[in-house]
Amino acid sequence: MLASYGDAQYEHVPWWKPDTDNVRKIKSLIRRPSALEKDRLRESNRLEASKISDSYDRVLLSISRMIHILDDEIKDIEREIDVIISSCPVMNKNHELLMSVVGIGKVMSRELVYLFSAKNFSTAKQAAAFVGLTPRLNESGSFKSRTTLSKIGPSRIRSKIFLAAVSAGKYNPDIKAQKKRLLSARKTKMQALAAAMRKLIQICFGVIKNQRKYQSELSLN
Repeated sequence: MLASYGDAQYEHVPWWKPDTDNVRKIKSLIRRPSALEKDRLRESNRLEASKISDSYDRVLLSISRMIHILDDEIKDIEREIDVIISSCPVMNKNHELLMSVVGIGKVMSRELVYLFSAKNFSTAKQAAAFVGLTPRLNESGSFKSRTTLSKIGPSRIRSKIFLAAVSAGKYNPDIKAQKKRLLSARKTKMQALAAAMRKLIQICFGVIKNQRKYQSELSLN
C-alpha cells in the first residue's frame, strides 16, 4: 500500500538528496565549539573556586593551561568552518547576506548557513517551527495559561538565536518596533523576546530566499 501511494505521489513529492560534502563537513564541526565552550566554562569555574580556596599554584597553572588549549581549539574549529563556507560560492553568499541582518553575528551566521544549506524550508514559518520558535498554548481541560515557545528542534541554535534577539532588540529597527508594540499591548518582556526570536529567523529566511541584503521594513513603508 505504501509503495503504491508513493508511486502515485512521486511527481508531487521532492526527491531526497544527500547532503553535499561541505554540508557534511560543517555538520560534523558545528556542534564542536558549543561542547568545547561548556568544557571551558567548567574549567573557568574551577579556576575561580581554586583561587578562592587558595589552591597550590601548580593546580592554578594546570587549569589556566586547559583554558588556553580550549580557547585555541574553539578558534581553530571556527576558522575551519569559515574556510569551508568561503570555499562554497552559495554558502559564502548566504553568509554575507546573513551578516547584513542587524543582530546576526559570525557565530549565529555560521549556524544559519548550515541550517539553510541542510534544510530546504519553503516558508519562514517552517524554519521557525523547525527551530522550536512557534507559539504553543499550554492548556489542560478548562485551564489555559500563556503561550510559550514549542522548543522543538535543536536547542543549540535556539540558544544562540536568544542571544541574537537580545542584541537585535536594541539595534535592529524592525525588532525594536515590534518589541515596543508588544510591550505597549501589555505583553511580558519574555513574550516580546520570544516574538523577536521568531521574527529574526523569519528575516534571515527572507534574505536567503530573496538573495538580497537586509533592509528594514520600516524604511520600505
